[in-house]
Amino acid sequence: MDLIDQLLLFVISLLANLFSAFSGGGAGLIQLPALIFLGLPFGVALATHKVASVALGVGATLRHLREQSLERRFALFILATGLPGVILGANVILHIPGRWSEVALGCLTIGLGLYSVFQPELGQNASSRNRDLRGRVIGGSLLFFIGFLNGSLTSGTGLFVTLWLVRWFGLDYRRAVAYTLILVGLFWNGTGAITLGLLGDIQWAWLPALLAGSLLGGYLGAHLAIKKGNRWIKRGFETVTILVGIKLIIG
Repeated sequence: MDLIDQLLLFVISLLANLFSAFSGGGAGLIQLPALIFLGLPFGVALATHKVASVALGVGATLRHLREQSLERRFALFILATGLPGVILGANVILHIPGRWSEVALGCLTIGLGLYSVFQPELGQNASSRNRDLRGRVIGGSLLFFIGFLNGSLTSGTGLFVTLWLVRWFGLDYRRAVAYTLILVGLFWNGTGAITLGLLGDIQWAWLPALLAGSLLGGYLGAHLAIKKGNRWIKRGFETVTILVGIKLIIG
């Protein structure tokens, strides 16, 4: 790629990951289709996007850790339930066509956004719940399923984690976004990147610009989320979920 193409990749990655870090997911809405449009086959684009999205987690982690907003045992629970699903999904996606799944996922993603729109107080105040055995089994089961989607279809699955942490476990939006960006962005996406890299191909020449944009966008988006608070994050989440859903449906 020439310098102009690398600059274009950097700008795309910066914007995609800034919005993702602010709203709790959705970087794939812009970044993955852009890689395909620029000429990468789906499998290579997916693996390359996964590697680049790890930098989103790094950038967001650098900012959120200063706030000390994560509970260690709960973070380990999210990793333990989600990572097996990520590995399974990454193994499956390279062997099946994903168009119908993308349409279904798009409809569900729009539903998440609309649900949040019609629940004005959702995620505005933290109220810990469903931390008993039954709550963790149900909550962990859905996190496993979201992990499967994350490893396979990638676009918008961080948004699912954000809303599930808000709705089921009672987190406010700001803390839920912190968990999503650090655990999904860094660990889930890192695991998916390694799995897809071993099974498929990565376009290494495109990664410097993508990584730089993801790292900077992740940090700036996390900074905005911390400064703006739950009301703004909720609006950002609703906007991004609806846009992601529409993009998945129209292809």
